[in-house]
Amino acid sequence: MHARLELELRLLREMIRIRTAEQTIADLYPEGEMRTPTHFSIGQEAVAVGVCTALRRDDVVFSGHRCHAHYLAKGGDLGAMVAEFYGRETGCARGRGGSVHLNDPAAGFMASSAILGQTMATAVGSALAFKMDGLDRVAVTFFGDGAVEEGIFHECLNFAVVKRLPVLFVCENNGYSTHTRLEIRQPASVSIRSRAASYGLPSVRVDGNDVSAVFAAAQEAVDQSRQGHGPSFMECMTYRWREHVGPMWDYDKGYRAKAEVDEWIARCPIKRASERLIAEGVCSADDVERFERDSQDEVNRAVAAAKAAPFPAVEDLTVGTY
Repeated sequence: MHARLELELRLLREMIRIRTAEQTIADLYPEGEMRTPTHFSIGQEAVAVGVCTALRRDDVVFSGHRCHAHYLAKGGDLGAMVAEFYGRETGCARGRGGSVHLNDPAAGFMASSAILGQTMATAVGSALAFKMDGLDRVAVTFFGDGAVEEGIFHECLNFAVVKRLPVLFVCENNGYSTHTRLEIRQPASVSIRSRAASYGLPSVRVDGNDVSAVFAAAQEAVDQSRQGHGPSFMECMTYRWREHVGPMWDYDKGYRAKAEVDEWIARCPIKRASERLIAEGVCSADDVERFERDSQDEVNRAVAAAKAAPFPAVEDLTVGTY
């Protein structure tokens, strides 16, 4: 029982930490010091935290353009991430990659990319290497509902099933590909989960705003892969609060209504988890406020350190390119 309660608190604290980091970055972005496009996961934290908490440090994660939450949930360095946003030498990609090219191999966060679906293949490649080397490590690839319309999605599922690879495919279905609703792009009669299941791998659809449900599904999938039973697929139903790219609110752009955004805000994963744990006596409202204060202090220190850090030297700007 004690271990379960510790786990529940860990899930809540990590979601609060990620939310605080992203909201602070969004608030500071208009200052103009961050010259990188930013895709925020505000509202989607439960998916990243639930999945990554089920992993070991030596498991590997690959992400797409909406990658901040995955990076932090896998153990990526917060200070290095913020410094990367500011283009500083102390950034996790030495100030050269920006928001969509985060990496921290020591934490098992291998890469993120703005090319839709690209890192599915690299995750499958890592899983192939693990199997060839006889290791019980697992690879995870995060992507959105828009990426399932790419050919690489189907190629990777097919290859992973044929080779019985230890890879977990995690689709964060937030209902939109940029500004285009899911039902305009994909047939309503065929769910993303059922499309994945057609390749013969275990596939589940979970409430992506319920961190405990996400963790339970991820734990089962990861355990299966470790035991040599091959890949799994998760479709996590969730929603981004902010605009597709950038820190603003975009319900005045004509593609979604404020009422829709408000409906999903009411289903906030952090609010749901904290209210449940308070009701169960696991923690108090004061504890939740303390988690928020501690997270804000950590983020404030990271921002101050990033602003004080040097920019890359001009003569070194081509180092690491090819």
